Amino acid sequence: MSDRLAIVVPCYNEEEVLPISIPELLKVLDELTGQKKISTDSYLLFVNDGSRDRTWELLEEAHQKDSRVRAVKLAKNCGHQSALIAGLMTAKEDADMTVSIDADLQDDTSVIREMVEEYHNGCEIVYGVRGSRRSDSFFKRTTAEGFYKLLAALGVKTVFNHADFRLMSAKALNELAEYKETNLYLRGLIPLLGLKTGKVVYERKERLAGESKYPLKKMLALALNGITSFSVQPIRLVFHIGLFVLLICLGAAVYAFVSYLTGDVERGWTSLILSVWFLGGIQLLAIGVIGEYIGKIYNEVKHRPLYHIETILKEDEK
Repeated sequence: MSDRLAIVVPCYNEEEVLPISIPELLKVLDELTGQKKISTDSYLLFVNDGSRDRTWELLEEAHQKDSRVRAVKLAKNCGHQSALIAGLMTAKEDADMTVSIDADLQDDTSVIREMVEEYHNGCEIVYGVRGSRRSDSFFKRTTAEGFYKLLAALGVKTVFNHADFRLMSAKALNELAEYKETNLYLRGLIPLLGLKTGKVVYERKERLAGESKYPLKKMLALALNGITSFSVQPIRLVFHIGLFVLLICLGAAVYAFVSYLTGDVERGWTSLILSVWFLGGIQLLAIGVIGEYIGKIYNEVKHRPLYHIETILKEDEK
């Protein structure tokens, strides 16, 4: 018998795109089932991340029409990464493999078949990797590629041009469940599992409807979380900056002492205030970086749950 597939889809205010994405994903299940690549009891699992529109009502209606459409309703908005892990951990209980994809279907659903084939070839994790970023604006393309390169320079193991479009086996999900981190950055966490992986390359499409749920502010927050969750290089960089400034200060002290002995001393307000501002800025930067890490430690030691599930629509609930 073929293995059961669960397609996990985080949703936040997606009422405009769900009438398009639900039939499209059901079509994927039909095609893979007809090709006997997955079992007939495979399903879709939507995670409603505290949406304020009709997202949940649309999911309930879709579930009534087709029991393969399942849904999880979180008690409040928890963020994309927490919603995604909620869906993965729910699907882990009865699925042999999961594919995570965003509700806007900018990721190419046709390569899910290739992911499943890689799974049958022995891969526990299959990454969906963008072949190019032609569909992105110049700003987004430049900053995104720069971010991946920065992570690599900081020693963070990630897959270049990969977001959260991936297949994971039940074994991979069980391994992922052992990580109890509060500060989630799945793109950096999953490569740490060390299981056999594969890649499929695709071109990202335009958003079908609605608007992006990842504005600049959220992208910057995700980037900062990714860097500080997997690398201590920023705090080491602050140390080296402090050391460099100390050497400059020592040089300035030697210069001032020599000037004093030779009588060539000019008392200047500008040089004094600039040095104070410079050193003050370095100190504030250092405190900010250290504070970011301390804040993460504070959140981790509390061990608060990432999400609370209010309702689950399962196969037998119609």
